[in-house]
Amino acid sequence: MLVSNLGDLTLHLVNNGIQLPGPTVVVGEVLWDVFPESVRLGGAPLNFAAHVARLGHDAILISGLGNDELGDRASKEIAELGLPADRLCKSARYKTGTALVTLDKEGQASFRIERPAAYDDIWLNAADLRNLGNLDPSWLYYGTLLASTKHGMATLQELLKALPRASRFYDLNLRSGFESADVVSQLIAAADVVKLNEAEAHAVSAILGLPEEPESLCRQGAERFGWRAACVTLGERGCVIFNDGEFVHAEGHSIEVADTVGAGDAFAAAFLHGLINGWPVQRIASFANRVGALVASRPGAIPAWSVAEAVAL
Repeated sequence: MLVSNLGDLTLHLVNNGIQLPGPTVVVGEVLWDVFPESVRLGGAPLNFAAHVARLGHDAILISGLGNDELGDRASKEIAELGLPADRLCKSARYKTGTALVTLDKEGQASFRIERPAAYDDIWLNAADLRNLGNLDPSWLYYGTLLASTKHGMATLQELLKALPRASRFYDLNLRSGFESADVVSQLIAAADVVKLNEAEAHAVSAILGLPEEPESLCRQGAERFGWRAACVTLGERGCVIFNDGEFVHAEGHSIEVADTVGAGDAFAAAFLHGLINGWPVQRIASFANRVGALVASRPGAIPAWSVAEAVAL
């Protein structure tokens, strides 16, 4: 049977008894990245959700915005990204989140995050949790920043309990001042898939007593915590990925870096895309490297890009 578009393909799969993956629930911060010369919408969970949606998957973003101009602008831009806005809580207590971004001469970013912010004021009642459960999500994505407060950790724990069938994807995204060893330990132990960079691998090694060397970290972490997959990004040197017992190192791509903000989130979305599609681990690593590099070559966390451009890189 020939199919001419995504809708036809979906109908074809359903009619032939093929189970389609459920949506990916993404919980965490939405904030504005404040650069020296511009202000851009960001936050790792939002970036990740936008890139997941660009790859053709349903993403449900759970976060918080303030009752302010930045919140109104964020709502509009999130809708333009094709993400549903019905699970963005409006906070009467806190302003929409911001992060002051500093770029070094190589485009590497550092962040100074203002807290508390509206994403620290997410509230989910029993009906919210039941409705999310009825959607039968395949994945639940979370990072460290939200869970670094008592209320944020409680919110995440509610979601983990409400979505027991969802695989858990933990992208560390450690930020200075919000990297409690106890929080990281809890989040890693709850995860099925873990993605981290070299600096985070060093931190996890110190916190959990795992080896810092990437392959040993991934293998021993999987043995100790039951991870299905793990990844360490290596910047311009590419990445290493461990998946279902197989380990690969994929070289990076030479690009002119505009800035690195959002590149790791795009990589994470491509990593998840490969896992969802059951790709061989080498193909997952190669594709994720290409998507991350493509985003790093363009300004902002969620620049326009296409799969065809990533494949051609």
